[in-house]
Amino acid sequence: MNRARHIGIVAVSAEGAALCYRTICAEGATILGPHDHPQVTMHTYPLAEYMRLIDADRWHDAGALLISSANALVRVGADLLICPDNTLHQALNLVRDQAPAPWLHMPEEIAGVAAARGFKRVGVLGTRYLMEGPVYREALTARGIAHEVPDADDRRRINAIIFDELVYGRVDQRSRQYVLAVIDALGARGCDAVIIGCTEIPLLVAEAEAPLPAIDSTRTLARAALKEATRDVSGQQSGWEGG
Repeated sequence: MNRARHIGIVAVSAEGAALCYRTICAEGATILGPHDHPQVTMHTYPLAEYMRLIDADRWHDAGALLISSANALVRVGADLLICPDNTLHQALNLVRDQAPAPWLHMPEEIAGVAAARGFKRVGVLGTRYLMEGPVYREALTARGIAHEVPDADDRRRINAIIFDELVYGRVDQRSRQYVLAVIDALGARGCDAVIIGCTEIPLLVAEAEAPLPAIDSTRTLARAALKEATRDVSGQQSGWEGG
């Protein structure tokens, strides 16, 4: 029996990376059997190091940190890389050709799911860097999908919720209601779905409670990594469908 490929998680923020890790481990059992999942190794530099570079618009240097984490993971045996942080894919896009192992691209995976589900115009939630940046615009345009982002005031408030609350694991009910209202407003602007494009927002708003069909980027990436890591494994458990 071929072994599952070893997944390396290039982590950026702790809460989003932890949710991705837990999803891989918990859902791995539905593929490989009770208590089983691929080997998983995680490496992360402090979020503060990334934020200093992002705030200085030094995206290439932030990409170098991602590659440094990736190299550390490959040295300990990782066969497949993921980064459960949508914002840092702006940096990854600059250095992806330097990756020491195959790297699943989070926004491309999410755009693929959006296309498969037939969505035509999606709202994108995330940090202000993500909502105002090119990452999802490029990934969605490549699939022929239009997108919308919240207005400027809402972008600022969502960014504050992420960095002042969610990255610390704080879940505030007022913030939940605010984000739900933002999603509802995106629907009024013609969106037929929303991408929960911050890896921490799923801690605040679950797919099932969103007023629009939602794609949880954190769990979608975890499931894509599971699917890729186990695709050559014989004797898989039946009944699992990747998101």
